[in-house]
Amino acid sequence: MSIGIGEVVPDFKLKDQNNEVFTLSEFRGKKVLLSFHPLSWTPVCAKQVRSLEENYEKFLSLNTIPVSLSVDPVPSKKAWAEYLKIKKLRLLSDFWPHGHVASIYKVFREKDGFSERANVIVDEEGKIVFVKIYPIREVPNIEEILEFLRST
Repeated sequence: MSIGIGEVVPDFKLKDQNNEVFTLSEFRGKKVLLSFHPLSWTPVCAKQVRSLEENYEKFLSLNTIPVSLSVDPVPSKKAWAEYLKIKKLRLLSDFWPHGHVASIYKVFREKDGFSERANVIVDEEGKIVFVKIYPIREVPNIEEILEFLRST
C-alpha cells in the first residue's frame, strides 16, 4: 500500500551524486517528481533515469523538479551519472538509513532491500497529488507524468 493522495509528506534530506544535500522543503512553491527506481546499474533503471534527464527542461517548464531516488550509495550514484552522461538530473541516495525515504513513501520492498519502481508527485504545498507503482521490469511512461503535470 502506497502513501495516499492528499497526504502531507514529512521533509527529508538526501545527498545526490555530487554529494550535495537535497532538501524537499526547499522546493515549496514547485512540484517535485520523486522517481524511485530499485537499483542503479540495471537496464530498466537506466532507461527510467535517461527519460527524466531527456525531459528535464519540460519538467522545469511545468514548475516541476524531477529527482531520481534509489538505495545506492553516493559513490555509485556518481559513477552511474557519469556513465549515463547525466548532467541536470539529481540522483538521490537513500542509502542510510537504508531505504528511509522509500519507507516514508511506503514504496520500500523490505524483503528485497530496495524500493518499488514508482513515481510520486508532491505539489507546491508538500501534498501528494500523484502516486503510481510500476512493475519492476517496466519503464514508467514519461508522457503519462508530463500529461498529468500539464493538467494540474
